[in-house]
Amino acid sequence: MEEKELENEEIKDTNFSKRNFKNEIIDIIKSSQNEEKIKDLIQDYHDNDIASALEDLTAEERKKFYRIIGAEEISDIFAYLDNVEDYIEELDAEKAADIIEEMDADDAIDLLEELEEEKREEIMQLLDDDAQKDINLIQSYDDDMIGSMMSTNYVYIHKNSSVKQAMKSLVEQAADNDNITTIYAVDNNEKFYGAIELRDLVVAREGTPLDEIIQTSYPRLYAEETISECIEQLKDYSEDSIPVLNNEDVLIGVITANDIVEVVDDEMSEDYAKLAGMTEESDLGESIFTGMRKRLPWLVILLFLGLCVSSVIGMFENVISGLTIIVFFQSLILSMAGNVGTQSLAVTIRVLMDENLSAKDKWGLIGREVRIGFCNGLLLGALSFAFIGAYILFVKGYSASTSFLVSGCIGISMLVAMTISSFTGTVIPMIFKQLKKDPAVASGPLISTINDFVAATTYYGLAWALLISIFHV
Repeated sequence: MEEKELENEEIKDTNFSKRNFKNEIIDIIKSSQNEEKIKDLIQDYHDNDIASALEDLTAEERKKFYRIIGAEEISDIFAYLDNVEDYIEELDAEKAADIIEEMDADDAIDLLEELEEEKREEIMQLLDDDAQKDINLIQSYDDDMIGSMMSTNYVYIHKNSSVKQAMKSLVEQAADNDNITTIYAVDNNEKFYGAIELRDLVVAREGTPLDEIIQTSYPRLYAEETISECIEQLKDYSEDSIPVLNNEDVLIGVITANDIVEVVDDEMSEDYAKLAGMTEESDLGESIFTGMRKRLPWLVILLFLGLCVSSVIGMFENVISGLTIIVFFQSLILSMAGNVGTQSLAVTIRVLMDENLSAKDKWGLIGREVRIGFCNGLLLGALSFAFIGAYILFVKGYSASTSFLVSGCIGISMLVAMTISSFTGTVIPMIFKQLKKDPAVASGPLISTINDFVAATTYYGLAWALLISIFHV
């Protein structure tokens, strides 16, 4: 045993950058040392390193480790596991309930949702009243509401307390709630009053009235507000936590910095999925059927929109048969219109995240995007006129007049299509926003298909009007 202790001491003296914490933890857990010594040695390591070591232990070795460490420490370690439900499944329901009780309610809910229904119900029955109450509170809110993301891990004091009473209350609550950087103040009716930074309370003199250090204009959110409505507000504040209130202004939870990162990441992932023409975010672990279900609705809509585009092109069959060379450049017009529309869409969705955007700002955005689309179309149209005209003349062998009439039609079509596409890429997400729908629903594939329709109509319409009807090419 003494030799093993010396080895552990040698490990600690090794150059920090060369240490393999994971292997050290595994060696300690597998060692024949007594349980008190193992617990003492393990406490020197970070929970993340311990979590990574669990993956290389057998189920029996993990159970031995859980018994040694205790439920509270295990809940902290489990917070770093990606597939924590697999480890919970190894435990009997009573032991699992002890661990889940020590978790924040929002983390406990995420874990319980991953378990088999029978196991979940068995564990729920074994949870204490406080844990069940917190879980039921969070689950009472829809998934798109702030309340569904909040944590009940916070410390509060009454605004009429003395500094000494506030410190005593802080110490008492800190045993069960480790989110103590910001302390919240409530009035006699338990309604939210303000917040105090921990450092301000610690340095406050005994006779200082709490009102002097309470920030009564502290930011707050309401549990029934939707996440999409609050996303900008969440990103604007760099606080460790933001209070969450019910409709009666009673403090019921907080959104922590970790929650904010998760909310923003989830919202961005959802928007990304919508921009890709999907109903939900996709992941590697889902089944083929689930992947199809997420993608198929938009694909069906886009199929019929695509048929409309094809029908428009079919209306100009006489133009195509009379001047087949224009078909060669159809994809050029359609792709440029789609690209410009998608660019305007991305800019507009980002700007519309600002809930304080005025009507004047929106009109200004439309004008700006249309002007940019027009100027880009003018430049690219001029380049197309010159280079495509030369290509048709020297490579295809057409006459100079025909070559530059066709390239001129292409240039004008590109100018018109890019200008209109900039307009639609800006206006369509604004319409969705006005209808109280997520503007990201105006996805890239939808905008591209609409712009294909616009570009095809513009291109073949101008070809018929200019090349066939006027110049008789």
